[in-house]
Amino acid sequence: MNDIQRLPAVDRVLQQLPESIAAHGRQMVTACVRAELAAAREGLRHGLPLPDESTLYAAIRRRADEAGRANLRPVFNLTGTVLHTNLGRAQLAEEAIAAMVEAARAPCALEYDLASGGRGDRDDLVSGLLAEIVAGGSPEIAATIVNNNAAAVLLTLNALAQGKEAVVSRGELVEIGGAFRIPDVMRRAQVKLHEIGTTNRTHAKDFQEAIGPKTALLMKIHTSNYAVTGFTAAVDEKVIAGIAHGAGLPFVIDLGSGTLCDFAAHGLPAEPTPQQALAAGADIVTFSGDKLLGGPQAGLIVGRKDLIAKIKKNPLKRALRVGKTTLAALEATLRLYRDPDRLAERLPTLRLLTRPLDNITALAERLQPDVQGAIGAQATVSVAPCSSQIGSGALPVERLPSIALRLSPNAKKPGKALLAIEAAFRSLPMPVIGYIRDDAYHLDLRCLEAKDEARFVAQLQHLKF
Repeated sequence: MNDIQRLPAVDRVLQQLPESIAAHGRQMVTACVRAELAAAREGLRHGLPLPDESTLYAAIRRRADEAGRANLRPVFNLTGTVLHTNLGRAQLAEEAIAAMVEAARAPCALEYDLASGGRGDRDDLVSGLLAEIVAGGSPEIAATIVNNNAAAVLLTLNALAQGKEAVVSRGELVEIGGAFRIPDVMRRAQVKLHEIGTTNRTHAKDFQEAIGPKTALLMKIHTSNYAVTGFTAAVDEKVIAGIAHGAGLPFVIDLGSGTLCDFAAHGLPAEPTPQQALAAGADIVTFSGDKLLGGPQAGLIVGRKDLIAKIKKNPLKRALRVGKTTLAALEATLRLYRDPDRLAERLPTLRLLTRPLDNITALAERLQPDVQGAIGAQATVSVAPCSSQIGSGALPVERLPSIALRLSPNAKKPGKALLAIEAAFRSLPMPVIGYIRDDAYHLDLRCLEAKDEARFVAQLQHLKF
């Protein structure tokens, strides 16, 4: 009998893998067994030794575990970017997570009016809360929710300006992540862009002179992901509102990131709010739910009740609407804003942005020996100052002082060693995502909180180079 014939039969192998079958199902484990046996046969044909059964079973278990592992996995975000688009942006508050679970687990009154017993409107779940926060509960202010801010802009433009013109300053024609550009969104909304001013300077007369028979609205776009400095001029929102209203036109502001609290009051760089936009005379304001607001991915459209009603009647609204779990998380997040005294404690985004430097430093000093012990002679680990950024296009030039573990390879040419270190941390059971800069691998600890410290340390034993 040759070595290939000595390989065990599929059924025999399956009998030794009850735990894998219970975890992943017989069909998938069977496929893994066949794949591993095929690999063993191929190896034997090329002169490799016959694998013993324990090695074979271990390889099958690993293959099954890898095949059964979720693609959307939690990671440690140690990149220094708090709202990292590629890592899911805002972390949700515990209250929002609990609300999502409850909404997912049971039927809920999504579009059912419990008071009347008739059909309800899903936007009513959050519209009143938003009006309360941004306009003191004004009955003239309403809201509608779609799946992200790009959708909010698309829907607003299509509902209010289809077949007509929207007047926008040339310096505000932004491109957001993934090469999505405002002019492209306008074309898809079937709205003609009317650019005014220059890249660096726009004046009130530019808005006034642009208004004609085909003008549907004036629009201002917050340039949240870049800054133009030097010889610049922009028109105050109140002035634009006055020009728009004088011509009988609505004034729309796209805030992009959109925070609902005063960042300056928390010691952070100031960021425009929907409250300020409405107070300045905006008729419609659009912004994101999963950036500075700290909630789930959503696009929020807030403003004049009559215009919101027109937007909601647009057929695109149904295509862009959100589901019950998003609304549950958004409602729970908005309720946190009713208690501003505890907001920085309960809202992860704000808590991470306002984290004291001495707190991060103490964490770094505790972790340094553990990381050095795990990485051994591969690199020297030190505690070093660094700068975090808010991320997701918010306050692009502002930086927050932070502390990192700096891993400097003990090699004359650190390039390959750095890539190996980066890959090793990415390969941990809960991947760790840092960044390479100045011939060192950095782990910015701003987003590693005390509740996750033990888990981070425990998995360092799995580092492999």
